[in-house]
Amino acid sequence: MLEDIANRRTAIAVIGLGYVGLPIAVAFAKQVRVIGFDVNERKISRYRSGNDVTGELGNGVIGNCAVEFTSDADQLGEAGFFIIAVPTPVQSGNVPDLKYVESASKIVGQKLAKGSVVVFESTVYPGVTEDICIPILEAESGLRCGEDFKVGYSPERINPGDQVHRLDNIVKIVSGIDSEALDIIAGVYGLVIEAGVHRAASIKVAEAAKVIENAQRDINIAFMNELSMLFHQMGIDTQEVLEAAGTKWNFLRFTPGLVGGHCIGIDPYYLTYKAEDTGYRSRIILAGRHINDGMGSYVAQQIIKLLVKQKLDLNHSRIGLFGLAYKENCADIRNTKVTDILEELQEYGVCPIITDPYVDRQEAYDEYGLELSDLSEMRDLDVLIVAVPHREFAQMSFSDIDRMFSGKQPKVMVDLKGVYSKAEFENEGYYYWRL
Repeated sequence: MLEDIANRRTAIAVIGLGYVGLPIAVAFAKQVRVIGFDVNERKISRYRSGNDVTGELGNGVIGNCAVEFTSDADQLGEAGFFIIAVPTPVQSGNVPDLKYVESASKIVGQKLAKGSVVVFESTVYPGVTEDICIPILEAESGLRCGEDFKVGYSPERINPGDQVHRLDNIVKIVSGIDSEALDIIAGVYGLVIEAGVHRAASIKVAEAAKVIENAQRDINIAFMNELSMLFHQMGIDTQEVLEAAGTKWNFLRFTPGLVGGHCIGIDPYYLTYKAEDTGYRSRIILAGRHINDGMGSYVAQQIIKLLVKQKLDLNHSRIGLFGLAYKENCADIRNTKVTDILEELQEYGVCPIITDPYVDRQEAYDEYGLELSDLSEMRDLDVLIVAVPHREFAQMSFSDIDRMFSGKQPKVMVDLKGVYSKAEFENEGYYYWRL
């Protein structure tokens, strides 16, 4: 298999070309033949036109890459190595929604031939690959896993918006249904992963490793968020506390903030779902999720209190909001918690002007019914909420921001993640608030 791939006698097919699948396809296409498949025909059309809809790699990279973009499932029959990287969201009640991974398994299963290898990258709870996906592959192909084709799991570790930790320089966890599958999968990923691979003991170990990576981060941020609420009640600045505590060598440097997106805000629910299925009721993980899920509402309530305290008219104050994406320096708005802030503010009749240089305007409207404005429309403000500090925002000077405000007092600056100088704003007469 590895020799056939290296000599382009067989292709690698990447199913699902979002924030995870697209970088994988492009990376492999530098070395071997790659078929990039997605059921979204509009997305495929844009990729073929050299338009990077994710904003992760850039139009130049997509326009010059050798990936064969297609929405025609029949073309998958030319591949022998399949990588499935489709979304795994949660549905109502925070129950795992596996419809995309199940659908992708059906599509791939219909194109499997003897000797094929299928690797799942989508984040799932331990057991999904072997208990749900493999039976679908067998049913659709009429082949037997382990004898006729191989299966493995290699969790994605791509961090959208991060230009330092990229696909090639992050150690890749790989696993397989047996030792032969593991050798093949490790060899194929070794073509593009400079940092090397870690061979997990089993598929379930690899699945579990992925979900606890995000659950660990979620819990740590939840602790910071709880501290922020506590210190606010006590009249203590949280960032000043963290700065002081951070002088100890083993203090973990987490900060409070909104926790959204398709990973940290969702993956812990996959783990707790499986825990309950085995009869174990999670306490710490669910407590962290409860805190983080409520932060948008908490922030909005604090903003309303600020406006009332400063005697600002809720219905006539001009309020600007920076950022709609779920995190800074990326265009992804899936499960963004900024919308939680907006929904709570709208309950009080407060409708901010929203700007985000990364987010596609049509996508924002289609997904949330929100209309984005140009940065130039941020003028005559009474209040500015910096929800997502994209680098374009974080690099602004005090004078850049001050010009956006009206000359009236009071002026309110809500800097959620504390990227600006609190002292500078307060010295200039602003009421400044941060988590």
